[in-house]
Amino acid sequence: MAKLTVKDLNVRGKRVFVRVDYNVPMEEKCGQMVITDATRIVETLPTLRLLIEQGGKLILAAHLGRPKGKREPSMSLRPVAAKLADLLGFPVAFVDDCIGQKVEQAVSVMKPGDVLLLENVRFYKEEEANDPVFAEKLARVADVYVNDAFGAAHRAHASTEGVARLVAKRGGQCAAGLLMERELKFLGDELENPARPFVVILGGAKVSDKIQVIDRLLEKADALLIGGAMAYTFRLAEGFTVGKSLVEPDKADIARAALAKAKARNVKFLLPSDDVVATPVKTDKLDKKGKQIVEWQNPRANTGSDCPEDAAGLDIGPATVKAYSEVILKAKTILWNGPMGLFEDKRFAAGTNAIARAVADSTQKQGAKSIIGGGDSVKALNKTGLGDKVTFMSTGGGASLEFLEGKELPGVAALSDK
Repeated sequence: MAKLTVKDLNVRGKRVFVRVDYNVPMEEKCGQMVITDATRIVETLPTLRLLIEQGGKLILAAHLGRPKGKREPSMSLRPVAAKLADLLGFPVAFVDDCIGQKVEQAVSVMKPGDVLLLENVRFYKEEEANDPVFAEKLARVADVYVNDAFGAAHRAHASTEGVARLVAKRGGQCAAGLLMERELKFLGDELENPARPFVVILGGAKVSDKIQVIDRLLEKADALLIGGAMAYTFRLAEGFTVGKSLVEPDKADIARAALAKAKARNVKFLLPSDDVVATPVKTDKLDKKGKQIVEWQNPRANTGSDCPEDAAGLDIGPATVKAYSEVILKAKTILWNGPMGLFEDKRFAAGTNAIARAVADSTQKQGAKSIIGGGDSVKALNKTGLGDKVTFMSTGGGASLEFLEGKELPGVAALSDK
């Protein structure tokens, strides 16, 4: 059902509680936390500018990182307020809390068109618990609710679901922001009856993460192209050797069922015919999460479907790139979610980069509609400088996957129907 959007609202003089996704990457420089990529802030500007022009008093709520209910200075949204002020071209007030007297006082002196950013809502553990008392405290400063944080819409948290329910209960309107509206349009409406051929490209590590998406898209797609580590679970299911590749042996039956369904529905289901492999060597180093770092040695092309015993597959090979690109260039609708390999390492990035170029070429030269389902696929496109050559890039990783699976997102369900 179509949801109310900010274009349907009259917010003049009203307090508009806007849930935004300002979970931006930051790093410490000279004792200060500095934003390294402001894309998520930039994406909200059209919604904010529209509400400002309409004379709303904007109270922005967001989370940053995973402070687990504690005040973590490195996860404060204060640097975001400064960046947002730069982008908007006028002051943005900041309050170092998200509930209570300080917030209510700051809101009470706001004028139409003013913008106030609240401190990280996850400094309270009640946020993720969707605690009704905490939601009530947040909602005290809201006449109208707007959600423009699609990336957090799959979570039933206080700021994404609880506040909306309370505002609606009081007779207030709950609407989607312009970014949220676009996400619902492209991931929902546009894929409901896609122009054909409809080609789906799926990558990433695990079949278990994507199996529901695969199952649902097998009912709509003309072709599925599989890459990333998840391809090796399918290879295992087909009886090939996978060496030291990342696989889920317990998901082989699920992979076989998906292959059978594709055959029954006459959907082209392509798996890599060659790959780039390397030998894993354990080191004494630990990563940020305390896990042992593995170094990849002797990267080489592997022309068969069997993986060498001492090696792991880390990228699709040139023959697979050629086969996949031919299918992509004939597509009228493309959905891409997940890289083709360990693209963060440039030795294993060629496959992902080539698929990014094929998707961009199909969009620009053949007029295909290309929808990128968030996460690493967006990173890969931006890395190759092709982000502006596709039709739409989703801002939600987990949210876009759950939406594509057909699940109801709590943050969307809580919005008012048109």
